[in-house]
Amino acid sequence: MSLSPEPCPAPKGNRVAKGNSMTNTSAVPDASPAQAVSPIGRFFANQTFHFETLRNAGYIVSNCADLGEVLETVKVITEGDVQSWYDAWTATADRVLALAERTQDLLSKGGAYLRVSTYQRMAEFLLPPDDPKRPGSFEKTGRNFFTGLDILGVRYEHLAVPYGAGKLRALYFPGPQWAATKPLIMFGGGFDSILEEYYPNFAEAALKRGYSVLTYEGPGQGQALRKYGLTYTPEWEKPVTATLNEFLHAHAKPSKIVLIGMSMGGYFAPRAAAFEERIDGVVAYDTMYDFGAIAGPLMAAAKNPLAMNNISVAWAYRNALWTMGTKDADETAAACAAYTLAAVADRIRQDILILAGTEDHFVPMRQTADFEKALVNARSVTKRIFDRASGGAGHCQGGALTLYHAAVFDWLLEKFPECRTRG
Repeated sequence: MSLSPEPCPAPKGNRVAKGNSMTNTSAVPDASPAQAVSPIGRFFANQTFHFETLRNAGYIVSNCADLGEVLETVKVITEGDVQSWYDAWTATADRVLALAERTQDLLSKGGAYLRVSTYQRMAEFLLPPDDPKRPGSFEKTGRNFFTGLDILGVRYEHLAVPYGAGKLRALYFPGPQWAATKPLIMFGGGFDSILEEYYPNFAEAALKRGYSVLTYEGPGQGQALRKYGLTYTPEWEKPVTATLNEFLHAHAKPSKIVLIGMSMGGYFAPRAAAFEERIDGVVAYDTMYDFGAIAGPLMAAAKNPLAMNNISVAWAYRNALWTMGTKDADETAAACAAYTLAAVADRIRQDILILAGTEDHFVPMRQTADFEKALVNARSVTKRIFDRASGGAGHCQGGALTLYHAAVFDWLLEKFPECRTRG
């Protein structure tokens, strides 16, 4: 029997909560050759290699990576060499797959399959879009991810969301029965996302806290991009609305819906919330007020053959062409300019949580201030800034997911106290 939630108590009034801050040092990635020796405290001198390793290591908290495996992998990677990166992470994935297949304990076995998925996703990540290894790697990532969930007994439902000439993937993770007293959390990614990453990043933590979670891919992401050739749209309310409509065909409308957007999703989620009235709260994880302002200098740098020797520039350029469906740097810069919240921020009327790191190498701190000022009609605005000492100063708190989890779940408790239900 479905439960029909009663209205929740009104959330507390407007309040801006601020953490520690320090001078932002973000900039366009250096086009000079990578250093031969990594500075203290880094996996690699090259920013992209370092950040993506840290991103992978962060999934230790969800049992979807292990520190020793990460450390042994990076030892054999040649700095700045994409094929070396692929070979090393694939070798680790294969080694852990062999472990998974011979392990009898189900918790250990399921966890190993999830680690295979994490490492294989990371192996493919930096390959050129047309690399022939990509399709097989993508399939391997997904196959082992779902094998791991099945062995662990994690409940989920596949959704195939009609969209344009193709379909979008979505996964619904139902929480316990009392999850109906909490908001449904809808989670999506950004510039380089696939569905399999959303479980280790957030859904696993939310399920442990009794929430139901709906994760989704939009055009330009995951299977939608690879199978159907669907590319990004600045009108992100369209994939969000399509996903919600498909979900509500088979499920009762939740008492509240909170939309979280990761990385470039810091643009996507607020943009969708500006037009989708069923969204009650939104989390920009992290700030992405003006993606065009970030992409423009990168596209300009990509015109320089010397800059393209740096994987940070080359990867961003090639991924942008692929996900945007553009043909060159100028066309891509023009397309990216449409991804700004400046014209729609005053339409956002929900409770909003903004997260930011003081040393985000993608997004300068001034965008957080600009976004906050533009939210003139939001029901409430809360801001959490993570500094270097906390370990969360980087983009999307890479390697420090416990900090972002604590901020989000505390905000949810404050703004969306549990609702009573009636049968």
